[in-house]
Amino acid sequence: MDIADLISPAAVIPNLRATSKKQALQELARKAAELAGLHERQVFDVLLERERLGTTGVGNGIAIPHGKLATIDKLHGLFARLERPINFESIDEQPVDLIFLLLAPESAGADHLKALARVSRLLRDKGVCEKLRGTDSPDGLYALLTESPASRAA
Repeated sequence: MDIADLISPAAVIPNLRATSKKQALQELARKAAELAGLHERQVFDVLLERERLGTTGVGNGIAIPHGKLATIDKLHGLFARLERPINFESIDEQPVDLIFLLLAPESAGADHLKALARVSRLLRDKGVCEKLRGTDSPDGLYALLTESPASRAA
């Protein structure tokens, strides 16, 4: 599974404006709902429910909010580069500026975990993250996310 299987160019937000974790999740839920044909509140509630279990702020300025929905039949991803870093209650207590949202069908099982691992692997690459932080073109961000060797690594 490649990153290109998870996101489309329309699912890249180059300069998301948010001043809090909740506002960022609301904006991401709105965009994800629009792209996947879902109700915004449904997506937001799933993301909040997951955050209550523990933060999805994984460190180094990166968050990977995710959740499962019964009403979708394939994995959906969304990437956002924040205009300004925000407090995401990350495990390293550092503000977040790169967010990759992942929505999976409730029946996804291992595919959901594989997708999370793929996204995590890509965003652990410091070189990729530096380039993502230095690019504000949606096409440029999409290319970095999908053309990196880490986006296809097994």
